[in-house]
Amino acid sequence: MLQDLLEGAGRSIVFGLIGIGLMAVGYVLIDMLTPGRLRDLIWIERNPNASLLLAANQLGIAAIVFTAIWTTYDSFGQGLASTLLFGLLGIVIMGLAFKVLDWMTPGKLGEVICTETFHGGALVSAASHFGAALIVCACIA
Repeated sequence: MLQDLLEGAGRSIVFGLIGIGLMAVGYVLIDMLTPGRLRDLIWIERNPNASLLLAANQLGIAAIVFTAIWTTYDSFGQGLASTLLFGLLGIVIMGLAFKVLDWMTPGKLGEVICTETFHGGALVSAASHFGAALIVCACIA
């Protein structure tokens, strides 16, 4: 019994580190898609649009990681590979969703995200990110 608990705890740590790493990659993606430094936009300028987009991105990645772990293979190694693969795939799809939305709307979406006052385009972009993540979740399950 103690062996099972320790094994489960070890797996939780490894999956947790992978999830945090994927969320960090998602942060970098949003930072690349928006002009300026994301950390300054959110934590210094308190930009609601950038905050909303990053929150949707982080929740979407967490949902993908959750789904990959929940449906994981019996093999720990296969489960890790699946989580990493689908997590990275989800991040790529979220970036693509941002670019498609940018192409379909007037102006530059990155600049909309950086405006100081709330902009409805940020809500649409956040929904697009989270929707892309849900699509990946459905593919996993």
